[in-house]
Formats: sequence, C-alpha cells, structure tokens
Amino acid sequence: MKSFARNTSIVATLTSLVVLANACGGAASTPATPAADANAKAAVGKVEAPAAEDDLVVPIFKDDATRGKRDALVTIVMFSDFQCPFCSRVEVTLDKVRETYGDDVRIVWKHEPLPFHQHAKIAAVIGEGLRAMKGDEAFWRYHDLVFRRQKDMSPESLRAWAVASGADAQELEQGLEKKTWEKKVERDVELAKTIGATGTPSFRINGLEFSGAQPFENFKAVIDGELAKAKSLVAEGVARDKVYRVLVAENFKKHVEEEDDEDEKEDVATVWKVPVAGSPVRGKADAPVTIVEFSDFQCPYCKKVGPTLDEIRKTYGDKVRIVWKDMPLSFHPRAMPAAEVARAARAAKGDAGFWDVHDKLFASQPKLEDADLEAVAKSAGLDVAKVMGAVKGQTYKKGIEADMLVGDDIQASGTPHFFINGRRLVGAQPLAKFKTIIDEELKKFDDQKGKVAAKDYYDSLMKTAKGAPEPERKIAAPPPANAPFMGAANGKVLIQQWSDFQCPFCSRVEGTIDELVKAYPTQVKVVWRDKPLPMHPDAPLAAEAAREAYAQKGNAGFAKMRKLMFDHQREDGLKRPALEGYAKEIGLDVAKFNAALDNHVHKAAIDADEKAGTDIGVNGTPSFVVGPYYISGAQPLTKFKRAVELALNPPPAPKAGVTDAKSGLVVQDVTVGKGREVKAGDKITVHYVGTLPDGTEFDSSRKRNQPFDFSIGNGMVIKGWEQGLIGMKVGGRRKLTIPPELGYGDRGAPPVIPPKATLLFDVELVSIQ
Repeated sequence: MKSFARNTSIVATLTSLVVLANACGGAASTPATPAADANAKAAVGKVEAPAAEDDLVVPIFKDDATRGKRDALVTIVMFSDFQCPFCSRVEVTLDKVRETYGDDVRIVWKHEPLPFHQHAKIAAVIGEGLRAMKGDEAFWRYHDLVFRRQKDMSPESLRAWAVASGADAQELEQGLEKKTWEKKVERDVELAKTIGATGTPSFRINGLEFSGAQPFENFKAVIDGELAKAKSLVAEGVARDKVYRVLVAENFKKHVEEEDDEDEKEDVATVWKVPVAGSPVRGKADAPVTIVEFSDFQCPYCKKVGPTLDEIRKTYGDKVRIVWKDMPLSFHPRAMPAAEVARAARAAKGDAGFWDVHDKLFASQPKLEDADLEAVAKSAGLDVAKVMGAVKGQTYKKGIEADMLVGDDIQASGTPHFFINGRRLVGAQPLAKFKTIIDEELKKFDDQKGKVAAKDYYDSLMKTAKGAPEPERKIAAPPPANAPFMGAANGKVLIQQWSDFQCPFCSRVEGTIDELVKAYPTQVKVVWRDKPLPMHPDAPLAAEAAREAYAQKGNAGFAKMRKLMFDHQREDGLKRPALEGYAKEIGLDVAKFNAALDNHVHKAAIDADEKAGTDIGVNGTPSFVVGPYYISGAQPLTKFKRAVELALNPPPAPKAGVTDAKSGLVVQDVTVGKGREVKAGDKITVHYVGTLPDGTEFDSSRKRNQPFDFSIGNGMVIKGWEQGLIGMKVGGRRKLTIPPELGYGDRGAPPVIPPKATLLFDVELVSIQ
C-alpha cells in the first residue's frame, strides 16, 4: 500500500512565506515619494534619519556585522556557519564581489551554526561577543582568521583567535560564562527558519533567495539585475538608503506569490473553525460578518492595518464585528507585557477599557517599555500599580496562551492574521482585499435570511468549518520501570523524551519542559530516553555519566547531572575530566562513577532507549511522545500544552456506522469479526480495495494478491485508516468513507488521487501480529 503512506505537506511552509509578505517581519511600508524626499530635505534645521531596517521581511539590525555602506544599492544578507567548509569556500567569491562592486554592495552577516558542526555555535557566540565589545572591524578580523584556519578549530583556538582580533580575554570569558551573546545568535537562527534559509551558506540578495557556494558569475548575474532596478529607483527619486526597503519587499513578495498563488486561492475559500467566545469584541453580537484578528502590540504591521480596520467599521457599521486574539511573537519581547496591560484593562473596565488601551498601545508603539506601559495605564484611568503587577506576575498569561493555541491550531503564523467568517486573510492588506471577502460574506448571509437567526449565523458557519488537524501520532513501547523521570510518578500523561546531551536544541528545550511540568504538576510524567546522535562524539559518555548519577542518587542526582551538562555543553563540558568534576560536585562516589564509565555499565540501557526511538521513527533530537502524540524539535510551550490537553481529553473514537461530526469519517461494519480487536500500536495485515466516489478504483491489494502489513498509530498510513480501523476484529470487514482532511487533503496524490478527494475503502482484517 505504498501509495497510501503519509505525504508531507508543504502548505505550512508556503503559508509562513505568504505571512511574511505583508505581516510582522513582512513587506515594507510604502516607499517615500520624490516629493516627500524633497520636503524632508527642505525642512529647516532637520536631518532625515536613515530608514529603519529592523522591521523588514529580511531585517537588518543595528547589531548585525556589516561590510559596506548603509546606502549600498545591493544588500547581500548571508546566513553562515564558521565550521561549514562551503561557507569558507564562498568567502573568496564574496571578496571578489566587494572588489568588483565597491560601495554599491554591502554584505550583512547572520549566524546559522548547524547542529552537526561541533564548534559552530561557540564560534558564533565568540564572534558575536567580539563584535559587541570591539565593533564590526574586529568581528571581520576574527571572521577572516577563523575561515583561514577552519581545520584547526577548537574552543581554545577560537578564544585565542578572538583575543588576537582584539578581544579582552577576561571580558570574553565573563561574557561566555553569563551567556551574554547567545540571544543574538539564537535570533539569527530563528530568522533563518522563518524565511526558509535552510543550510549554509544561504543568501538573500535584496530579498532574492540564493543558496550555496556558487561561482562568481552566478552572483554577478543576480547583483547586476538588482543594481539596475536600484538605479532606476534612485532616478525616480527614492533615497539610496530606502532602496533596500523597497526591493526586499518587492522581491520577497514576488517570490512567494509565484510559488504559492494556487495555495493562497484555495485557502481563501476555506472556512476555518475560529472560536470567539470570551474575546474582546468591537461591534454587535448579531453582526453577519465576524472578523477575528490575531495580533501583536509590538508588530508594526498590526499597527499599520489599524486605519484599515477603522475604515471597515465606518463603511459597514453594525454589519461587521471585530474580535481580538492575542498572538505575541517570540521575537517581540514587549508584545507579551503589552498584552497583559490590555487584558488588565479589560478586567477593570470591560471591552470598552480593552479597546481604549488597545488604541493607546498602538499609538505608543514602538515605545512599549515598562515606563511607556505605565503611561498608557495612567492615561486610561487604571490602577497603575495593579496593572504593572499583572505585567510582572504574568496574571493573564494563561488566557494569552489559549489564544495562541487557537492560532496554532488553524495555522495563523505571523501577524496580523485575519479570519473573516472563518476565511483567512494574511497581513496588513489594503481595504479592497477586506471588502472583497466581506461583500461576498454579506451576500451569503442575505441568501440565508429566514433560515437562520442573525445572532446564530456565525455559530452555524462554524459547525461545518475546518477544525485543527490532529497532531501526528506515534505509539511508543512503555519505558523501563526504572527510567529517570521528572514530574508526577503517577501522572496521567506519559511523556517520553528522546534527547542527546550534546545537542544544542535539546539544551534549548529544557526550560520549556520545566515550565510544562510546573503547569501540570500532578498530571504529567516526563521520562528521559537516551538517543546520543552519531555526529556528537561526547554524547554517549555523557549519557553514561547521567545514568550513573541516577544509579547512585536517583532522580535528584540525575537532574543535577543533567543540568550541569546542559549548562556547560558548549565549553568542552562533556569531556571526561568535566564529567568527573560534576560527579564530585553533586556528591557521587567518584571511584564508583569512574568504574561505571570505564566498564560502560549503562551502555546497554542507553542502546535500548536508542532502539526504542528508532523503532517508532525517532531520528533526531529532541523528540517527544506525549501520550500518543508526537512532537519533534525544541517547540514552544504552547505546542506541548496542546498535546497534553489532547492526551488528557482524547477525542472519542468514531462509532461504527456513524459519521464522526468533527472529522467527517464514516465507519460501517459489513461483517463483525470474532478475533482480537485492533488497538493503537498493533501490527496488522489487511486486504483492501480503494475507490473514488464515482466508482473509479485506484488501488487494490486483492488484484495484486498481496495483503498489506503495517502498524497502527505510527504514521505509516493516512489518518482515515489510523482512526477508522481501531476496534475492528480479526475476520471482520469494514467500509470507510474518508474525507479529504483525513486522506490527502487539498493537494491529493496525483495522478492517482485528485485534489480534495473523498476516499472509499473496503477493508478486511486478516490478522493481528
């Protein structure tokens, strides 16, 4: 049944790119006109400040290392890794670019240390520290030295090269110990993910994607094209320091539109299930059009769309209501505090108080520091001390995260993000885009008059709307009874965590798991499973050290050793001498500890963990099985909470012969078997025939005379099979009617299965192994 293995959808990736075209981190604001530039130059006693570049789809921050002038006509943003040989190779080409184009080109460095390059992260952090202490020139001296001597890279040599490039050794060590510069590196890594800059070296040339260590001629072709466009803009009166702002928006948006036009058209027609109960509302409850806005008080595009929303309210009056949902983005540090202030205002003065503060916060943007929030609270007539207490104590965090979970469910990535009667509209779009959808929805409402009351109209739309897809499932074997764990020993939700002590992403997720345990202190049990990866040479011994700490001092000893190793992960903190030091620090019997490491006492348990992960398709770290739900990578807390909530409150299995109201899956038993019942985790053998609603047969194991073997619950087959075969008995025969969402979705599986196809299966359960 190869044709029914799961397809990996690229819709999420493309959606995220569309978001960026006009959303936070998205398209630039309208370029200045020649008249505006002339007026600015004529202003007496004023010097026009350079246009900010930190709000663009490919932003440039003040703390980015840069070679070249601020007003260069072509900007090359490079995502690079000091230990990557291809990054080293392309440097010669970039030197030729600088020599050829002079002041017309600037190069901006962004860090992207890849996880399988052992020294890349510390190389990036040290380089960032040097730049922070001594400026761009020192950074580039270090940059050149590292790439010249890349083969000799080690934590010690990197420190030495930084000192040779101008760093103060003591100041450097203090910064490394306090992790002063890691946030900048992590910000660059997150940006790379956001814009799809995967692998190194990766470039954005005025926003155009350009990947790999390509020859000079390929760079030249792109640069020449961009240079011609830039010169035309300057001739039209655009200031040189605004050229990047104009071109990066244009190029990125064009790239997205070319790749994603069909997906966007399909998504605009989809009605998503977006709850509104409990959220701040502007407008009447019986308005025929509901606009749900996922927004962020620090996002410049959320502010930019404000006048458009005001115009909608003026134009449509009581026909439209606007509902607010919080979506503070991780790279906007003041968005969450601002959201707390707005919620405190609502608690004190209702929806009117919320919208008053909402308007004041956007008026204050970008000034959203504590003093600014206090000023907003005071001007709104609120108890300032109480409001700032809510900010400090994160009083409304749970409600804010609930909004974020809703957004995550319906793929509302980026802000602002709108759902108009459930139909998606992304970014700070012009009024015309909103009006098109609103007018269509008003016509639909008019067609329904007399059939449904106005106050019930939105709820009636949501009954058949598209809900959140269920997270991927994996059924893991139970962990050993004596495995290290944190949380409640008898927690209802078992979380198995496959991790690697040398993996930087495993280190990053530790704080998230701590927060998860705090959020569910009696409900979750998080069990550690070892999976040292081949590219991490120190991980196996580190795993053995943690196991011996557990053997000697139980969960408390394991937790202390785990923390020490993750805290010092990047500083040769997983070598044997460091491990022995940790053993002594936490009070272990060091002689016994060394004997366990020398004799590899715990290797068999670690190997068993690794195999248990591999058996269910866990290939990287960190990976989690939360109840039956699979989470891959260092995901945000909201992802884990959603999986825990689903595990605590599992959706009911569809009953035979009944349509599941939520998914649309229909299960009909033709013959009820007499053998064992299928449950999650079973390996089963079936015969099947698959047809389309028009009777077209697209696959049959019977015609091949070859039954199909697979395991239930590990993602080997489409979701309609995963759900529809549970409870079937050996010898039984069952018919499944599978909606597109549980089959192959909007794309289908060409050429066999068309887009948005409902699938019909006649399945016989031959055996359960």
